[in-house]
Amino acid sequence: MAHHILAQSRTQTTLFPEVLEDFVTEDNPVRVVDVFVDGLDLETFGFERVIAKGKGRPGYHPAILLKLYIYGYLNRIQSSRRLEKESHRNVELMWLLGRLMPDFKTIADFRKDNGKGIKSVCRRFVEMCRQMKMFSDSIFAIDGSKFKAVNNKSKNYTPGKVKDCIERVEKHIERYLSQMDTQDKNEKETVTTVSASKLAWLEARLVELKALEKEVNEHPDKQVSQTDPDARLMKTHHMERKACYNVQSAVDTKHHLIVAHEITTTTDRGQLTLVAKQVQKTLGQKDITVIADKGYFSRTDIKETHDSKCAANRYIGRRQERHIQQILI
Repeated sequence: MAHHILAQSRTQTTLFPEVLEDFVTEDNPVRVVDVFVDGLDLETFGFERVIAKGKGRPGYHPAILLKLYIYGYLNRIQSSRRLEKESHRNVELMWLLGRLMPDFKTIADFRKDNGKGIKSVCRRFVEMCRQMKMFSDSIFAIDGSKFKAVNNKSKNYTPGKVKDCIERVEKHIERYLSQMDTQDKNEKETVTTVSASKLAWLEARLVELKALEKEVNEHPDKQVSQTDPDARLMKTHHMERKACYNVQSAVDTKHHLIVAHEITTTTDRGQLTLVAKQVQKTLGQKDITVIADKGYFSRTDIKETHDSKCAANRYIGRRQERHIQQILI
């Protein structure tokens, strides 16, 4: 008789309760995370609260939160609230954290307070990979990724944008002055009071914009972001302009591991030598080969990369290839 696979009853009891160890296979990546973090001296890396205080309510050991952070990175879970939810239902995290379930505020504070320590752990991981000779090919791909800043586009100002804002406010002021003159003739006091308050706000706004215009013109980049001062307007997908950071990353072509990274606020052009030298410093070797697209084409960059004994392979056009030959001759 034909039938489907039958599910186990939810009320079925077992003589020998199942343990978490049975649900995590021997080749599961969480076992690597567990061994790696347990082998670190977190106090030397600068993590806080490694040694528990004698008074007060006990807190989580930094190793537990670091394991959770690394697990989230490996599985593309960035939100602290999502990590909290996963710790309640994810069997891998139950095994990794020993059934501990930190709340989202604790997770967020850990990332905020231990930024330097997390960077040190990343460097230690790269060093471990180097000791395991995982970078034996010495070929690395370099590219930039745009990360949207918290700064809204409306809070980013350029000389042209400030000028437009000032002109718009001045037109509003002229209109309100005209309205107030008309209202005075008609002797409507209530409306005049409302218009006067709006006019006062516009005049105050005009003063702010004048000060902002001076700040923008004096800035080296001719651009000011009010929420994230370091963010800059950049073209993203579909040619949209947003306040972003351009994160340069060097990735090993064999195992796809990030060896070095740098946060910039400019385009890819001119960044190749900077990232290539970081790779050389991280690996402790000069002879490496980097691969980049034509967005990195720069005469100065090509010359500096060549002088640093770094072979650069780029996806370039014939015209740019002739320029490279002229520079290196």
